[in-house]
Amino acid sequence: MAEIDIPPHLIELERTAWAEQEAGALTVPTAAAVQAAYTEHAVAKGVSRYELEAAVKKAVRHP
Repeated sequence: MAEIDIPPHLIELERTAWAEQEAGALTVPTAAAVQAAYTEHAVAKGVSRYELEAAVKKAVRHP
């Protein structure tokens, strides 16, 4: 997998979603916002949305 540039706003969105998920309180609006941000950034940068999401989750969950 190539190096993927991860903007800070994606890290913050994923941190929020991960904290909610760990607390058992993940909401649909939070999950939808994260997925929409992944898609928007992937399209804008011409990268795989799947690879972007995996890279962000790795950065947040396994720093």
